[in-house]
Amino acid sequence: MINVGLVGFGLSGRYLQSPFFLSNPSFNLSGIVTSQEIPKEYFARTQKYLSFNQLIEDPSIDLISICSPNSTHFEYCKLALEAGKHVLVEKPITASSKEAKVLFDLAKSNNKVLAVFQNRRYDGDFMTVKKVIESGVLGEILSYEAHFDRYNPVLNTKKWKETVGPASGILYDLGSHMIDQAISIFGKPQSIFGESFTQREGSEIEDAFDLRMDYGKLKVTIKSSLLVKDEGPRYKIHGTKGTFTKFGFDGQESQLRSGWFPNMPGYGAEEPKYFGSLKTSLGGMEFTGTIDTIPGNWDFLFIDLANSIQNQTDFGIKHEDIITQIEIIEQITT
Repeated sequence: MINVGLVGFGLSGRYLQSPFFLSNPSFNLSGIVTSQEIPKEYFARTQKYLSFNQLIEDPSIDLISICSPNSTHFEYCKLALEAGKHVLVEKPITASSKEAKVLFDLAKSNNKVLAVFQNRRYDGDFMTVKKVIESGVLGEILSYEAHFDRYNPVLNTKKWKETVGPASGILYDLGSHMIDQAISIFGKPQSIFGESFTQREGSEIEDAFDLRMDYGKLKVTIKSSLLVKDEGPRYKIHGTKGTFTKFGFDGQESQLRSGWFPNMPGYGAEEPKYFGSLKTSLGGMEFTGTIDTIPGNWDFLFIDLANSIQNQTDFGIKHEDIITQIEIIEQITT
């Protein structure tokens, strides 16, 4: 088993990662760096560490998962890799592509895995969109539009999330997921343009963005706002043969925050009312119908991570994709 040390016990560490470390037989969640009390009903065998240094100095720890504020990612990743640990780090990996390259080079020279928690590659809605595109039923893809909208006019109570600093703002937070999803299907764009801006009253950080990624005939648009009360389609894809429209949002985060574990029956499944709508031409006939949503499963990322560490295979989310993602964010925010 891979002994894991978790840094941070907020939303990501407590709900989005620890359930997978607890349920996946390849991992043993050995310790958590946190000032909070660790609930023993779930973490009976997990030790509390008082500092990051205490964690990296423990020779029994194989993998360090970094779920601390964005501004700490570069420093903590660097120290963990130098200490001979494998690393899983929350997105965004760093504030700059230069820092990301330093970390990937360090991981390579130390023969360690450095993986980024781009879990939304394994959202059910996105995996369904990707499968529809790759199936060819839409023909040549001309337009891909994705939204990650919420209605949250009240500023976040976590001060670090609302303070201007390295890797702050919604483009680093939610945009990193959406850019990564687009890159995973279409690769590196020919050019990009767009803007990141502020909409909420009193906000110090940019909390909305509108970004275009140009692939020639194909135009990719990704947008996000925290002031959308009536959400439209999550994805809308147009091709030469048809259109796929998907409403609703992957439910894994809600399930995990409600106490679900990924090995429970029904985990990641979506209600039929949210299934996507397909309109296309098949064999000379017009077709309109729904496409069942593939159950979401972020455990695919953890299975891949364990395989990379235990069998020294390449992690599925490529370093080049992460660097491209950060370069795009840099171009829009600077």
